[in-house]
Amino acid sequence: MTAEVALVVGGAGGIGEAIVRRLAAGAGKVVVADRDRDRGAAVADAAGGLFVPVDAGIPEHSERAVSVALQEFGRVDTLVFAAGAAGRCGLDGFTAWQYRETMRTNLDGAVYAIQAVLAPMRRQGGGSVLVTSSLAGLTGSPDVFYAAAKHALVGLVRSAASLLAADHIRINALCPGLVDTPLLAGLRRSLLDHGLRLADPDEIATAAETVLADPGSGRAWLVQAGRPAEPVPPPDIPLAPEP
Repeated sequence: MTAEVALVVGGAGGIGEAIVRRLAAGAGKVVVADRDRDRGAAVADAAGGLFVPVDAGIPEHSERAVSVALQEFGRVDTLVFAAGAAGRCGLDGFTAWQYRETMRTNLDGAVYAIQAVLAPMRRQGGGSVLVTSSLAGLTGSPDVFYAAAKHALVGLVRSAASLLAADHIRINALCPGLVDTPLLAGLRRSLLDHGLRLADPDEIATAAETVLADPGSGRAWLVQAGRPAEPVPPPDIPLAPEP
């Protein structure tokens, strides 16, 4: 990866941890931000980086993480938002609190992290943002509000790209399919028994490397086990003709 300084939100485990390791292997400086203090500190220490405790759903926490990166390293070249959680409720058994908890981690946290990093990236002349969406953000899922949040991340990326182009800030989304992370721990055996393949988090880190090295912006990249990352074009919707 080409980043000199990266902030990885949700870097204490799963996909985020794999990306932290890849960044560190490329001699990059990494700030790991996560609410799992013990695991986050261990990952940061192994990567030779810094750990900042954050709750991604609180805007001030993202601002603090960016501030630490700037104080220690003077810049943030790459933001990776890898925090995520399964939906807390569905259409049945719905509660407003559980719905909001689903959105605050999967969608709001990404928005807050992006907002926190925009000003320093603009001052330094550019940067790259990579958010982790999901295959569920391109199709659908029984986990309806998780899918809704992941669809929103794809829409955010596709919409923000043109607005950030003049600032030389690229923004893209990773959309992994099934990945062998703690998020799927309870379903792992059943998925394997049904013949489904689970990607290793390192495969997603390889995809992240591909996306961060690519000059494009506003793309949603599909990542599935055993297959290279590939951008998924937005639907071709013809405009209505003039009356």
